[in-house]
Parts: sequence; C-alpha cells; structure tokens
Amino acid sequence: MTTGRWELTPHGADIGVRGIGSSKEESFEQAAVALTAVITDPNSVAAKELVEVTCEAPDDELLLVEWLNALVYEMATRTMLFARFEVHIGGHKLVGKAWGESIDVARHELAVEVKGATCTELKAAQDAEGAWVAQCVVDV
Repeated sequence: MTTGRWELTPHGADIGVRGIGSSKEESFEQAAVALTAVITDPNSVAAKELVEVTCEAPDDELLLVEWLNALVYEMATRTMLFARFEVHIGGHKLVGKAWGESIDVARHELAVEVKGATCTELKAAQDAEGAWVAQCVVDV
C-alpha cells in the first residue's frame, strides 16, 4: 500500500504539483496539499474552518484541473489557505472538503500566488506499481 505524499516539480516560470496515493482520491488530496505548498508551508496552516467544494468534468484529468482551480478560487475569494483535504469521486463528480484558516501574513510566509491549474503535464492515472498519480502545472 502506498503512503500518500506530494511533490513540487520545476517547470519554467511555473510549478508542477503532484499528488501520489494508494487511491485516486488520495492522489487528488495530496495534489491539493502540493498546491498549498506552492504558496506556503502546509504545516503552518491550521485546519480550523471547513469549505466544501463540488466539481464535475468528463474525465479524471480534467476533474483534477477543476478541483485545483476550485481550491484556487476558494483561497482567493475567502483569503484563506487550506491544510487538509478529503475527496470523494463518483463517476465524473468530485465532492471535496478543505480545512484551513484565514491568511495570516505574520505567520504564513507567502511565496507566490497561484493563478490556476493548467493542462500542462496533466495526468491522473495509476503508475506501473499501482500508485495513483495526480499531477499538472500551476500558473504562478
């Protein structure tokens, strides 16, 4: 069984985010943690407030882009950061939960602003070892 984890990868002026997990849902959750890591250290964000997110797309890859872009929107409009995520996927619909808190510039060392997830290097599939990988490049 794979333990979920996230990674950041360089991509020109932008940044790649990758979530790896034992299920598709876990890989999407870890990709969301990687999204937060582009902005600040996810460990500095307290999981105080719940925000629910629902999105749909015709396939898993576009569903990943919709999920990450929904989180970018919620962070921007609520001036929040998220630290913990829960994802449930049924067919082409994702129901997600994100826990976080309002941005505190004194505590959250903000690196960059994420403008959105792109289809560059987009992947949401199982690898040869059976782990799920959810990745794309985010525009910063």
